[in-house]
Amino acid sequence: MAVKILFFARSRELAGVSETSVAVQAADTTESLLSHLLEQFPALKELDGRFVFSLNHEYLERGSVVPLKAGDEVAIIPPISGG
Repeated sequence: MAVKILFFARSRELAGVSETSVAVQAADTTESLLSHLLEQFPALKELDGRFVFSLNHEYLERGSVVPLKAGDEVAIIPPISGG
């Protein structure tokens, strides 16, 4: 099954893509997805966990472990600075 990943702001720069699709297994969670993404896009380690996961347009609390299912959309949203 596939999950769509969207990268925003600095995470997009580090990953080098704005979106990708990742094959996941039935037992995969947001936590295992993060491990996979850090392997596939090691430059994301620069963010050192300072980002928010959004699952199907809903923000997840830091440290949440949520099961994934086919067709889910996950967004990686780093901190945004500005004035």
